[in-house]
Amino acid sequence: MCAWLQVMAGYKIDRVSEDIKREIVAIVRELKDPRVQGKMLTVVRVEVSSDASYAKVYVSSFAGIDDAKVAVAGLKCATGYIRREVGTRLHLRKTPELKFIADNSIEHGMDISRKLNDLIQKQE
Repeated sequence: MCAWLQVMAGYKIDRVSEDIKREIVAIVRELKDPRVQGKMLTVVRVEVSSDASYAKVYVSSFAGIDDAKVAVAGLKCATGYIRREVGTRLHLRKTPELKFIADNSIEHGMDISRKLNDLIQKQE
């Protein structure tokens, strides 16, 4: 029975993570901060702690890691607003503290794609 509860708790955390990710994406589009506005940003993933008190939000940019770091600085300034909006929109009893982290996964993925395309062209 204990294993069943752990599976259900894990499922709930995963669902909350996806819900928070979806709402943060919508909120980021509405922000007026010039460090965030107009950037090609994406929320890669959201990791919520098991007690739902903390959430790490990984943000990446198509322009590279430097652009993502600038955007994260803007998001850190708006953390209170974003947290309040997430709590209001999702009707959470306890809204997790948000920590924004710059991530270069999109840039890394594009680099791998470029290398694969180069290899394919060399073989032809």
